[in-house]
Amino acid sequence: MRILVAGREGQVAQALLRRFAGHEVVALEPPALDLTEEASIARAMREAAPELVVNAAAYTAVDRAEDQEALAFAVNRDGAARLAAAAAACGAPFVHFSTDYVFDGRKGAPYVETDPPSPLGVYGRSKEEGERAVLAANPRSVILRTAWVCSPDGANFVKTMLRLAAEREELRVVADQHGAPTFAADLAEAVARMAPRLLAAPAGDAAFGLFHLTGAPHTTWHGFTAEILDQAARRGHKRPGLAGIATKDYPTRAARPADGRLDCSRIGQVHGIRPADWRQSLAQCLDVLVGPAGENGV
Repeated sequence: MRILVAGREGQVAQALLRRFAGHEVVALEPPALDLTEEASIARAMREAAPELVVNAAAYTAVDRAEDQEALAFAVNRDGAARLAAAAAACGAPFVHFSTDYVFDGRKGAPYVETDPPSPLGVYGRSKEEGERAVLAANPRSVILRTAWVCSPDGANFVKTMLRLAAEREELRVVADQHGAPTFAADLAEAVARMAPRLLAAPAGDAAFGLFHLTGAPHTTWHGFTAEILDQAARRGHKRPGLAGIATKDYPTRAARPADGRLDCSRIGQVHGIRPADWRQSLAQCLDVLVGPAGENGV
């Protein structure tokens, strides 16, 4: 399989490169593939001649997006649409990643794909408009909405908590934002499982469209941190104290959805993919970052 991945150093891109080892994968980032430049996209598509295109590139600086709206939309909406259209022109299905930030978190229950988006900030709006633009540009598109992505690569919550745990005697973490951690390796595995059907399916097939995919079970940032600290402690790391705080006690430039839980039933019904247990995926991540647990480990 010839695969073009937009993005190279990001968490999902790195996981895709590992999962598709043995296939012909080209992973590109600027300047080789710049989503804000149509000529760059055309050149990359021409040289790669992909059978499948996966967009793992995005503007993800949630707070900076409030002051860099034009750039966020240039990448997350316009760039994604250009790449999807280029994939369509060469007959390739397109996989695109989106976010729980397309919702405002006020539903009080897990969101399904048919719930109307209501983003709170620039980042969420750019991703929501990007979803619509991608589906319009390439009817053989899959959009995977996910959340709280972590991995052994790049900057992410797990690595931040490990660093802070080594520096502090107590961590104070938001306990009133609900969602689910998702590990990049599990997203890459989902793409690999979907790929054969996507390559064969025509436009209009149920294989395409919007899907939710996060880890399970749902938790809070506080709950996620507790598990990180517990598992790290079983690997010999210092375990600091942990206190829960309210969102209002940790103000940020951009508002976050208080309850971004996603219902992942549809991807199970259509593709047979079930949410991975993020606690097991965390253990695998920590095996890489910290080392395996001892005899009494997880």
